[in-house]
Amino acid sequence: MKAVRFDEYGDIDVLKVVDVPTPVPGPGQVLVQVKAAGINPGEAKIRSGLLHSLWPATFPSGQGSDLAGVVAATGAG
Repeated sequence: MKAVRFDEYGDIDVLKVVDVPTPVPGPGQVLVQVKAAGINPGEAKIRSGLLHSLWPATFPSGQGSDLAGVVAATGAG
């Protein structure tokens, strides 16, 4: 599985596409096969560090929470 992550605050040049383990959905959760994702303005401000006092990033941090996809699996429960 691929994810867009960053390890430090900065502009778009800090973003990288990395391989990550496929998550396993827990009770009440679903796994979505993402077909398209985007970075919204709020995520861009978090990545740049402008919102550090309100929403500090923990590194590595991800981007692309606006997405469209297909439910691939559901968790038990």
